[in-house]
Amino acid sequence: MTPASATPACRYRAFISYSHRDKAWAGWLHRALETYAVPKRLVGQATAFGEIPARLAPIFRDRDELASATDLGRKVNEALAQSESLLVICSPHSASSRWVNEEVLAFKRLGRSERIFCLMVDGEPGASELPGRAAEECLAPALRHPLGADGELSHQRTEPIAADVRPGKDGKANAKLKLIAGMLDLGLDVLKRRELQRRARRMAALATLALIVMAATTALAITALIARHAAVVASQAAERRQKQAEDLVGFMLGDLNDKLRQVSRLDILEAVDDQAMNYFQSLPTADVTDAALTQRAKALEKIGSVRQDQGHLSAAMESYQAASKLAAALAEKAPADTTRQLAYAQVLAFVGMTHWYQGQLDAAQKSFESAQTVLQRAKPSAADDLALKYELAMINNNIGHVLEARGRLDEAIVPYGRMLTLSQKLVAAEPDKTEWATQLGVAHNNLGKLALMRGDLATAIAEYAADDAIEATLSARDPQDNAKRENMLAVRAILGRTLALTGDIDRGMHDLQQAVDIATQLTRVDPNNASFQDHLALYSSQTGRLRRLSGDLPSARTLNAQSLSIFLALTKQDPANAGRQREFAEAQLEQAAQAQVAGQTAAARRQAQAALAILAPLLATQPDDRATLLATASAKLLLAAVAEEAQVAQQLRSDALNAMQAVKSGGDDPRLLALRVEALLALGRKTEAQPLIQQLWNSGYRDIALMNVLRREHIDYPANKAFQQKLLTAIDTNARPQGRAQ
Repeated sequence: MTPASATPACRYRAFISYSHRDKAWAGWLHRALETYAVPKRLVGQATAFGEIPARLAPIFRDRDELASATDLGRKVNEALAQSESLLVICSPHSASSRWVNEEVLAFKRLGRSERIFCLMVDGEPGASELPGRAAEECLAPALRHPLGADGELSHQRTEPIAADVRPGKDGKANAKLKLIAGMLDLGLDVLKRRELQRRARRMAALATLALIVMAATTALAITALIARHAAVVASQAAERRQKQAEDLVGFMLGDLNDKLRQVSRLDILEAVDDQAMNYFQSLPTADVTDAALTQRAKALEKIGSVRQDQGHLSAAMESYQAASKLAAALAEKAPADTTRQLAYAQVLAFVGMTHWYQGQLDAAQKSFESAQTVLQRAKPSAADDLALKYELAMINNNIGHVLEARGRLDEAIVPYGRMLTLSQKLVAAEPDKTEWATQLGVAHNNLGKLALMRGDLATAIAEYAADDAIEATLSARDPQDNAKRENMLAVRAILGRTLALTGDIDRGMHDLQQAVDIATQLTRVDPNNASFQDHLALYSSQTGRLRRLSGDLPSARTLNAQSLSIFLALTKQDPANAGRQREFAEAQLEQAAQAQVAGQTAAARRQAQAALAILAPLLATQPDDRATLLATASAKLLLAAVAEEAQVAQQLRSDALNAMQAVKSGGDDPRLLALRVEALLALGRKTEAQPLIQQLWNSGYRDIALMNVLRREHIDYPANKAFQQKLLTAIDTNARPQGRAQ
């Protein structure tokens, strides 16, 4: 192997890692390196890291390189992997920056620890080990400690190679040369000697040129100042009115939103959200161009999306409603402008989704229907507009969710069916469009839910499998796209837990554990993303349930403890999120079941009561929500099993049974039937349970919990081989259409 081939070809000479508070130093270093011309006599020489180039460009600096990025985490990871060196701006700001530390850690995990160089601009290395001086530390933890064999930081100390521009140290010129020498794998003396020789040869020519340039620049500066003064005087009033708004809108739409929202840096954007909201609301809506108002509405919408991702629903609603007022005025002003109508409908949909997360079904449905009305008005003049079809598909999806939550399943299938038809048309028109394919997957998922509640497990699994195939394909296309990975893990978990209902425990456990593993990875990338945290908590608890039922209580406890810890933090952060409150109660219920298995009856009773205390008001608000009903019935049956008094236990079972028998639609849901069987058998009403058991057998339902109940009652329940064949056929038939969708 030649020296030139010792390292893989990289796109960037270096990656600059820095805290945004040190952006001035990052800007100086970026310019200094990219404008540096390597001495000609060194160019082409071979080193352990390849031939010495004539220039050090390009240098990756995320603030400059990602202005149009939509996925910061993916771009940063790609840039790190394609950079020969990592340059870290070291200061107390960067030492406390989680993102700087993560970038250093990621680069070390690429096996390039020896290619990390530091520029100390403030603070003191090693100060964290001195009493009372931790705030002065300028080296991030990943710089102070080497990697261990497990890929994590060890407790040993390490001293990075550093240049120093602090007062009394190297100075800018020498610091720059130190970094360049490290990047080129040269001795500092060699580089400085060549620099001096080059400067000596060019000094006379440069001095003469400098005088000429100075004279020309002076003349041009005088002319420019005169012209600038006249322009400033003429436009001063207009600039005062618009400059601040334009700067802030540009900042939100460009630098912050595009680079920070998608992955990993929502915390930085949060720091300016409140100030931005107050400022936007104080701006006039008169005497402002439509373009400026459009930009302002979009910025407010994006602020709302960030807040929603962080789980701050009240703050998100405030931002969405402010955007809605502007978008409504713009849409009314130009009813024939499809773009404006789409923008208004999108904001209304965001408002509806926020109501939905807060459990406010009436308000959610009203917002969704308003958005649908806006889109229907625009449809005649834009019948072939794909963006319009996409928004209509989304709105049908949302309206279907509301109807489903109200227990009106027969009605929900209509908008769900329209959504599927629209999504299929979109995919047929543009097969490579990610949004279209994702929406088609969601359409299959919706139909899977309805099939499950109708008792058709084979169709439910087939629809979930179709969604899973779509999401897996999209994620495989771009494995670094965290949004696609999140979609994939969610449907993988849904498919797994539904397969477990048919008795396929191994596949169910595998799919759920895979969802947990992916969610764990995503939370490490972006710990502030409430959606990632929610997925990790939910699927940890569900995996724990399967492990408990399979006899692995220690693993079940570990998984559910993780779930409870996350849910506790999330529900404190956003107590208005009704869905998350229910999921927290489900995790508490699983904890109670684990305590029951361990013989800890008092603890099981206490934990089941805590779960029921959360679920009861939720069910009172949304009595037809299937997930809440199932969780509430399960809590009452578990509480009955550990009750101290037989009369109390019987009443709890009767209450659960009555609530389940009163459902408006979806009474054939096998999960519901299984709980009814459990209640009836515990009440000694075996004769009434027999038809339900037969119905469950016909549907192919073999959840472990039901099997344990039947086994205790000595009820024979053999495998339904006809169903298994039906399931294989249904999956094969329903999975094929999605293949064409790709």
